[in-house]
Amino acid sequence: MADRSLRGMRLGAQSMQSEEGVEFSPRKKAVYRTDDGSTFEVVFAAEAEIPDTWESPRTGQEGRLVGDDGQLVESEAADAKAPRTHWDMLLERRTRAELEELLEERLAYLRARRGEAAKSSKSA
Repeated sequence: MADRSLRGMRLGAQSMQSEEGVEFSPRKKAVYRTDDGSTFEVVFAAEAEIPDTWESPRTGQEGRLVGDDGQLVESEAADAKAPRTHWDMLLERRTRAELEELLEERLAYLRARRGEAAKSSKSA
């Protein structure tokens, strides 16, 4: 009986929804050019801030934004801060002398543990 209710319908082949009354959000296209001269377009929302660089979906190369006049857009060279490393954050909390002392304590602990493990394996 379930077969009769589906007769004449191609499942998954077509949507029952129509595009009537659908209003798409405003969009804008940005053109990017890679170093080898190829260009590609990326669609953004109208209110989105367009980045100066974008990775090409075909080649994976970095493309630079092309302006309306066909010239590359000059990006503002922002003062890029170097990322803080784990070592930098560690030095903010402790001095180098404290770190060396902690290292020696930890090494002594590990050496003592290794020595105990070696003695117990020999006796077994």
